[in-house]
Amino acid sequence: MKDVIIIGAGVSGCAIARELSRYELSVCVIEKESDVGEGTSKANSGIVHGGFDAKPGSLKAKLNVEGNRMMEEMAKKLDFPFRRNGSLVICHREEEVGALKNLLEQGKANHVEGMQLLEREEALKLEPNLSDEIYAALHIPTGGIVCPFGMNIAYAENAAENGVEFLLETEVLAIRPLETGYLIQTDQGDLETRCVVNAAGVYADVFHNMVSAQKIHITPRKGEYCLMDKEVGGLVDHTIFQLPTEKGKGVLVTPTVHGNLLVGPTAVDIEEKEGTFTTAEGLKEVLEKSGRSVRSVPKRKIITSFAGLRAHEEGGEFVIGEAPDAEGFIDVAGIESPGLSSAPAIGVYVKDLLVKKLLPEPKQQFIETRKDILRFMELSEEEKHAVMQKEPAYGTMVCRCEQVTEGEVLDAIRRPLGARTLDGIKRRTRAEMGRCQAGFCTPKLMELLARELQIELKEVRKSGRRKRHEAI
Repeated sequence: MKDVIIIGAGVSGCAIARELSRYELSVCVIEKESDVGEGTSKANSGIVHGGFDAKPGSLKAKLNVEGNRMMEEMAKKLDFPFRRNGSLVICHREEEVGALKNLLEQGKANHVEGMQLLEREEALKLEPNLSDEIYAALHIPTGGIVCPFGMNIAYAENAAENGVEFLLETEVLAIRPLETGYLIQTDQGDLETRCVVNAAGVYADVFHNMVSAQKIHITPRKGEYCLMDKEVGGLVDHTIFQLPTEKGKGVLVTPTVHGNLLVGPTAVDIEEKEGTFTTAEGLKEVLEKSGRSVRSVPKRKIITSFAGLRAHEEGGEFVIGEAPDAEGFIDVAGIESPGLSSAPAIGVYVKDLLVKKLLPEPKQQFIETRKDILRFMELSEEEKHAVMQKEPAYGTMVCRCEQVTEGEVLDAIRRPLGARTLDGIKRRTRAEMGRCQAGFCTPKLMELLARELQIELKEVRKSGRRKRHEAI
């Protein structure tokens, strides 16, 4: 019997797993997809929110601000990209200034530091490309940007190195209470555990409702985005928000930590929990609304578009804690924005709940840090030469757009929880993420993946679960 089984390998589930790996506990993460971070965690804005938008006194507000404050330290320890670039919330008319003032007071109540109201000219000094419609802005210097899948992978790898078991491509079918603990039925067999952590994103309501009479409902809220070439990544430096609505923080314009420009998302409630398709209407809305924030959004520089789903709970609050009528069943549900920002704090919060319940001993040899894949093109010439002497594969360029070498791809495949699909390589190395969108590098990546996994080329997957007769 496991001590803890976590359902869902998104950023919240992996942050919890990493924090629990500090203790002498048997911890397992179950994920139905082929990789960690395949759901909400891979397709979002990559924003570390300051914490001004959440209702004072709410769990969202508390964990957002705590997660924001932890982010810099965790990025250093786990070696994932993060930059505190600051945020601006803009308004277009004099009568909207009151809404900015309300956000300012709300942010102060949430203990967000350094916020300041700016008049039009002050805002333009910070961001010269703001729209001509701008009237005033709220500056939040603690806002930041992060690589969402890089962060997710970093937490997962560190958890795995500290002994957490990951069962990928394993789908939970049912959960049944035992006299002590739970029986989890999966398509790969049954597991027993003392405690369950339900971090299943848009499916969290399904699992909660299997064990609790107090039902919850999660609505998938779809957001569509446009990603633009690095050539225009400097159009803005801050993350530019419009005034928030009841469905979220609206369409934003932001640089990414990798130098691209990102605009989006929409906010459309749907029924389909796998509905990550884009629409002409949604992308048109993104581009039109972003133009009200920033002048001359370069539509011709779009290199891809995508959609993600946010797990919206009807009460609009994070649902974190033991289900009242299901002892040992810990919900981590409704983790929509600012879920990514809150993830480090969510990990600690849920760890504390379980440590209090299970009373484990601290691990004597906990590994605190993790090192990311070597980024060859960021090295000095002397360093590059030394690396190629040791491993010649770093001398072979695989992805021209993002300057990714064969050595980096091999590292991505061979490391703990290594890539098993083309998308797995992409999210670890950025190969296929550049201007040509995989037009050049895919054949070589397929060849490397087939060789390293000892499979046929026809068995290489872009993403998704393998067929059950396939053996990897």
